[in-house]
Amino acid sequence: METKLRLITAMAAKDRKCKFSNLIHLLNVDNLRDCFYQLKRDKASGIDGVSFSEYEANLETNLIKLVARMKQYSYRPQAVRRVYIPKANGKLRPLGIPCIEDKVVQKAIARLLTAIYEVDFMDCSYGFRPNQGCHDAIKRLHEVIMRYRINYVIDADIKGFFDNVDQQWLMRCLEQRIRDKGLWRYIKRFLKAGVMEEGKWQATEQGTPQGGIISPILANIYLHYILDLWLVKAVQPWCRGAVVMVRYADDFVICVQYQDDAERILDALKQRLKKFGLELALDKTKVIEFGRNASDNAKQRGQKAETFTFLGFTHYCGKTRKGKFKVGRKTDRKRFRAKIKEMNNWLKEIRNTTQMKEWWPILRAKLSGHFQYYGVSENYRSIQRYYFLTMRLVMKWLNRRCQKMSMNWEQFLKYLKRYPLPRPRISFSLYPYQLQLSL
Repeated sequence: METKLRLITAMAAKDRKCKFSNLIHLLNVDNLRDCFYQLKRDKASGIDGVSFSEYEANLETNLIKLVARMKQYSYRPQAVRRVYIPKANGKLRPLGIPCIEDKVVQKAIARLLTAIYEVDFMDCSYGFRPNQGCHDAIKRLHEVIMRYRINYVIDADIKGFFDNVDQQWLMRCLEQRIRDKGLWRYIKRFLKAGVMEEGKWQATEQGTPQGGIISPILANIYLHYILDLWLVKAVQPWCRGAVVMVRYADDFVICVQYQDDAERILDALKQRLKKFGLELALDKTKVIEFGRNASDNAKQRGQKAETFTFLGFTHYCGKTRKGKFKVGRKTDRKRFRAKIKEMNNWLKEIRNTTQMKEWWPILRAKLSGHFQYYGVSENYRSIQRYYFLTMRLVMKWLNRRCQKMSMNWEQFLKYLKRYPLPRPRISFSLYPYQLQLSL
């Protein structure tokens, strides 16, 4: 299957106008088996209640029946089970959980779409792409602001993007590269599968499948045509100075040299998104002055230089030891508070329900994961603060396990020497000469 996918990618790269018309036969048993084992085992079940292990028990039989139904076009995706998870601002975010069989088919279709469209996607796109990630987007943003004459940043936010994607426009985007009507049919069925909440089925006339494996690639295809290409081919030619966008899925910023260009781009962006069924969150979208002269200009007005948040980091105008401009970044305040609150609730919950030897490795993994993501150049103070606050929380809840036994800070430090936890360090450097920091 990997060889066939590479051949598809080669054909797509050789002829950028090539339309693929015979793809549905690639959704065979071997492909679906590979996709099944690429899924995570510990995920929740969909509305049918079938878990990963239960489906795996009769995997070959299940896949053979699934392929037979797909050939007869009698296979129909089930509705996703909707649950809600808390957000950093206290609100709830809806999340859809598909059935395991639907995940397998979505994974197979996503592999085909990625093989075709990956060669078309532009360098400004980083979300949910092979060998691309959040750190790559942050590094590119850093390079753009430092290398080009950037003076303004359009900090944009699309309101409810995944819930408001226009499905008809999405299918028209897919038609630019795919002519296989069978594949179209199944993508439409996933889009129309609906949502099951509290035993009631709700239709989905717009948006992409919530929590679906296929949603990220569909989002990238949609934004590639309505945003990325538009900015490069229709916007940049009439701008006086530099205009560069960095996008991670639906989260993006546009770096601009001149203020009048930035204001015109923002007005044009509103009209462009409206045409395709989207709109900007006006309370979160703005043009800010950001660059080499932003701090000095703000001081003259008696103000502080503005900041913007991208991928969980607050970017601000800083200065080097020699007084030159540099882009500074720190963990977003809301994200930081949410992480500390999450750690506190977890420690409080497991302190008496689970033995320490069982949850201590989990704590190590949590700290390592935090430092792995937020350990970016210029953000050492934030991850160091997170480490110290976490240590205080650990000692606090350890002492509350029993009223007769407690430890002071010195005793706790001795305990950490015997059972060490990961220390804060810069895991992703934006500067090739930067040393790895540690306590």
